[in-house]
Amino acid sequence: MAKPMSRKPGSAATKAATRPVKSGATAPAAADDTPVIALDLPQGELSPAMTAYFQKCQDKLGFIPNVLAAYAFDNAKLEAFAAMYNDLMLAPSGLSKLEREMIAVAVSSQNRCYYCLTAHGATVRQYSGNPVLGEQIVMNYRAARLNPRQRAMLDFAVKLTVTPAEVEEEDREVLRRAGFSDRDIWDIAAITGFFNMSNRIASGTDMRPNTVYHGQAR
Repeated sequence: MAKPMSRKPGSAATKAATRPVKSGATAPAAADDTPVIALDLPQGELSPAMTAYFQKCQDKLGFIPNVLAAYAFDNAKLEAFAAMYNDLMLAPSGLSKLEREMIAVAVSSQNRCYYCLTAHGATVRQYSGNPVLGEQIVMNYRAARLNPRQRAMLDFAVKLTVTPAEVEEEDREVLRRAGFSDRDIWDIAAITGFFNMSNRIASGTDMRPNTVYHGQAR
């Protein structure tokens, strides 16, 4: 019998919010960060691949990211989301993993996405080893002391987010002059598009981040 994901105490979403962290301590969700989403969607049957993926997250991270728990009502949607995310953010690319996370945060800052700013802001802090950089990009990437490559990348991602109809060849030329290949430009655009989509789903469902993110890499 499927269990309501966002309300019943045994659901994947509720468990994800209270998974023990790696140290063995428990990081319960704050009262205003439960339930994981505002929609009462029954948890679906996970495929063996997604069950293994959830276990991998638990083993590696110490918890299951709430965004995955939120998608668990529909295995096909969960698999599609996870595949696209992993391809864009973790697969080989001319962009470093830090650069990809910087795009995620700069885009999410424009959209004021609470979930993505919290989760990916923590990842920027981890990858960069610089909590200040993580906070600067969350608040206003222009305040950060970025190198010309990073600044051109984020300028493009933000323009594509805020005024996509105004992006033209000169904007792509700025990226080429900063050292990006045409394949890199595709990746910047794809990551920007993905997080604009993800931000809107997160905001539309009132998706809440795992509490553990707030304290990471401080």
